[in-house]
Amino acid sequence: MHVGMGVIFQNPGKERTDHEVYQADMALAKMAEPLGFDSVWSVEHHFTDYTMCPDPTMFLSYMAGHSKTIGIGSMVVVLPWHDPVRAAEHISMLDNMSEGRFILGIGRGAGKVEFDGFRIDMGESRERFVEAAEMVLEGLETGFLEHDGQHYKQPRVEIRPNPFKSFKGRTYAAAVSPESARIMARLGVGILIIPQKPWDHVKTELDEYRTIFREENGTEAPAPIAGGWVFCDEDADRAYEMALQYIGGYWKTVMDHYKFDGAHMQNMKGYEYYAKFRESLLKAGPDGATEFFMNLQVWGTPEMCLEKIRNITDKIGADGFNGVFSYAGMPHDESVRNATLFAEKIMPELKKIGPAAERLRSAA
Repeated sequence: MHVGMGVIFQNPGKERTDHEVYQADMALAKMAEPLGFDSVWSVEHHFTDYTMCPDPTMFLSYMAGHSKTIGIGSMVVVLPWHDPVRAAEHISMLDNMSEGRFILGIGRGAGKVEFDGFRIDMGESRERFVEAAEMVLEGLETGFLEHDGQHYKQPRVEIRPNPFKSFKGRTYAAAVSPESARIMARLGVGILIIPQKPWDHVKTELDEYRTIFREENGTEAPAPIAGGWVFCDEDADRAYEMALQYIGGYWKTVMDHYKFDGAHMQNMKGYEYYAKFRESLLKAGPDGATEFFMNLQVWGTPEMCLEKIRNITDKIGADGFNGVFSYAGMPHDESVRNATLFAEKIMPELKKIGPAAERLRSAA
């Protein structure tokens, strides 16, 4: 199994300077290769302290220069916030500089504060994403970009530096709603799973995605990559207390940034799933929603964490797991301890796990 580290640069409440957060999380990221992680990832967000990485390709360029063999992944580049030409150029440039180590993740975004900040109608995000994704993905295969769509009209231009190898098999997209998963199947990309719903629901939607992928592409879909917020400790009681504080604290930052319980999701075109999600959140209440989110994540003793990841990846047929080890204002020494314990006690066992296709056949 492929095991990655996610680095997200959170600064809730501005308890530290942004510079201090960056220095701490970059130091953690530089530990990924020596600790044995297969890849390091970051996310794209803007304007709030939710995560402060407005340009994943810039951070990953830094990581490419501070590593030798580790994969570098975007989780994700939000295409509606970019000119597709510039996005394709950044992707190709990073892949050339890193000798093909880039794992491309793309998505469409769900934060109203970000769409407003970029002066983009959030209700157009799905249409913009599909057009941009078709244009960028085709361009990365052919070396040329051109498109005549509703939102993007691009005369033929060449991508320089030229893409030097295919991105097929190493391109993923974040998909939370069932509608998005169907779009990703038609685009021929894998799925990055950011846990926000019961894993049984995820499995059902992935089964539909795999069927559409097979019909559209004539081949089996790549195994998904699962993400998760991790808190690992040798003491089970302390693990629970710290998970409640930090994973629970992370959930609060999600709500502060996305406003999932806000009325704007109710009639937003392309976000029908989120309107239903809002109803569930309001019904559960703040404490119930926090407990629900915590139970989707990975926390406990090393043995408990390993069992949780095995259960998740077996259920959904994943070949990869990306853990986030620093979040919600966690002290740097705690995040280092967290990631190190995971690498020493859990990661070796995960790397013994065989391909998802074989595990799914054995379970059938």
